[in-house]
Amino acid sequence: MAEMGLFRGKRVELIEGQVIVMSPMGSPHATAVALAAHRLEAAFGPGYFARWQMPFVVSNTSEPEPDVALVQGSVRDYTNQHPTSAVLIVEVADTSLSYDRETKGSLYAKGGIQDYWIINLVDDQLEVYRNPVADPDALYGMRYASSQILREHDQIAPLALPRVHIFVADILL
Repeated sequence: MAEMGLFRGKRVELIEGQVIVMSPMGSPHATAVALAAHRLEAAFGPGYFARWQMPFVVSNTSEPEPDVALVQGSVRDYTNQHPTSAVLIVEVADTSLSYDRETKGSLYAKGGIQDYWIINLVDDQLEVYRNPVADPDALYGMRYASSQILREHDQIAPLALPRVHIFVADILL
């Protein structure tokens, strides 16, 4: 449907077979996406790049468009297909906070994403989710067993890059 232009001019993503219309992006959201993408690309260096709001294949029925997906390789590695793995996924949340925690959190856990961060613009904090586990009560049967709230003065090391610490203030507004 997308290739036929049915969604032209609309922000949508495929979640478990349903086309979900996404809210328009405000300036703070866009700024937070850019800050996170640039800081994470700098931290990871060559061999990784940040995809901004581009499809990411979780399953045959889900292609969400995370705000930032840190993937291995180069831009041209994904000319013919979207990535199916990422070392880190980041969502920026203001109006979408509960959706990013519950729906996207369960979806990314189901997809095997080990490191999932939410830049929470509502509470001015970084939420870090790790260790996906089965949970029949979770929306898609998986959830993160570990969660951590970080504030502006804190630091975080991505699971895929434990020797590098990122200042939370560098990715918050």
